Amino acid sequence: MTIVSIWCRHKGDNIIGAGVGLPWKIPSDTRRFRNLTEGQIMVMGGRTYGGMPQKVLTGRKVIVLDNSGKTEILDKDNHIVVDNVEKLKDYPEDLYISGGATIYAIFFTTPSIMPDIVVDCVYSGPINEGATDLIDVNRSVAVLEQKYFALPQTFELDGVVTTVWLKKGDFVEQSTVKKIMQYLETEGK
Repeated sequence: MTIVSIWCRHKGDNIIGAGVGLPWKIPSDTRRFRNLTEGQIMVMGGRTYGGMPQKVLTGRKVIVLDNSGKTEILDKDNHIVVDNVEKLKDYPEDLYISGGATIYAIFFTTPSIMPDIVVDCVYSGPINEGATDLIDVNRSVAVLEQKYFALPQTFELDGVVTTVWLKKGDFVEQSTVKKIMQYLETEGK
């Protein structure tokens, strides 16, 4: 199993959300997220799941981490709720961690389930005026900067610079890295 974390954070303050939505509108970033997670098993928290556009989730396998019992599943054939992240440590398939901040923090601070690969999209433009309930991934970025190394190639599209990071000291499945890099190399062309 390979664990991939994917996010788009704001440069300087690491903001990833405003309430259950995004504090910016960048169609190419949304497209990148959809394309990189297509055919993959997405893992997210209940709040992120509830705020995710239905078209992004349709037909995708989704694991919702929620121990409150309050998450209403939209697609009973493809979506499940798991109440304990430890149940995922020996999961047989690749997992794509898709938010929110609490879920990222759990994965980045639990050694047995730390992401192997991080697709780090950094947006340098403005946050939507009036955005409230801003959510950051500062804790996860601190771990990223200590325990991962960045591949030298970066990709820029519409004010978003994407860097792929790999966990230091561990074998990372090269076919997964190659697939991500191939997509990023051809994106926007």
